Amino acid sequence: MEHADMLRMANQIASFFNGAGHEQAVKDSAEHINKFWEPRMRRQLFALLDAGGEGLDQTIRDAAALIRRPRVEAA
Repeated sequence: MEHADMLRMANQIASFFNGAGHEQAVKDSAEHINKFWEPRMRRQLFALLDAGGEGLDQTIRDAAALIRRPRVEAA
């Protein structure tokens, strides 16, 4: 998945849940990503977060602690 697509999708999730207040949005965003994003997508999200998370909504940055980090694939 392209970097820009990852940003767009993650920020759309945050935008959808942000109306519920920050704390609830963090929980709901993490739950959504854990339920519906395959490990490969979550791996890309964590790569983006580990690189500083530039462009990611603060809700997603805060949700990272609640998102299941997939194992690194062997080369």
